[in-house]
Amino acid sequence: MVGPKSWLGGLFNRFGNRRNEKFLGYTLTPIQEQRLHRLQERLHIPFDETRPDHQKALIKLWHIAFPNVVLTGLISEQWKDMGWQGPNPSTDFRGCGFISLENLLFFGQNFPASFHRLLLKEDGDRATWEYPFAVAGINVSFMLIQMLDLYSEDEEAFDVLYCVAFELMDAQWLAMHASYMEFNEVLQVTRTQLQRELSLDDVHRIQDLPAYNLLYK
Repeated sequence: MVGPKSWLGGLFNRFGNRRNEKFLGYTLTPIQEQRLHRLQERLHIPFDETRPDHQKALIKLWHIAFPNVVLTGLISEQWKDMGWQGPNPSTDFRGCGFISLENLLFFGQNFPASFHRLLLKEDGDRATWEYPFAVAGINVSFMLIQMLDLYSEDEEAFDVLYCVAFELMDAQWLAMHASYMEFNEVLQVTRTQLQRELSLDDVHRIQDLPAYNLLYK
C-alpha cells in the first residue's frame, strides 16, 4: 500500500495555479526528506544509451511489452511497435530522462493487465491515428514532474501515480474521440482532471483517487 495523506504533501502546480491550500505548511519528517531526496535524484539522471544498466532496462521493457517476440537489437524498427518515434528509443528520452523508462517498467511490472491494455489499445472505439504508447508514457512522466513538488513519504507513490495518470489519459483520449493531433489537448485535460481529483477532501492516499480504479477495470 502506498502511504497515507503525506504521499502528496507538497502538491502544487508550478505553472500558474496557486498552491493547494490543503498542504500549506506541510512539514516533512527526516525519513521523508531522505526519500524525497532520492526521488529528486532520479529526476536528474539522463538516459544514457551507452550505459549497460540503461540498455538492460530498455531490453527488459521490451520483454514486458512483447514477451513472445525476439528483439533484434537496441536499434531496430521493432521499437516503433511499442510507440517509439524511430528505431532508436534513446532519442525520445531527451525531454525527461531515465525516470520515464523507470515509470514504464514500473507500470508494466506492477499493473501488467492495464499496461498491455493501453499498449495494445484494447479499449473503446480507437482513432485511426493513435497516440504512440511509449512516447505518451514519457509525456505523462514529464506532466507529473511539472505538476508535483514531489513531497512523498513513499518513493513508490510517484510511480503509482504515473500508472493512474496514464490510465486517466487513455480514458480522456477515448472520451474525447481524439486522434494524434489532439494529444497535447488530451494531456492538458488529463492534467486538469488529475488536479481536481487530488484536491478532493476525501483523498488521503493514491487508492482514494477515483481514477485509481481504472487500473483494475
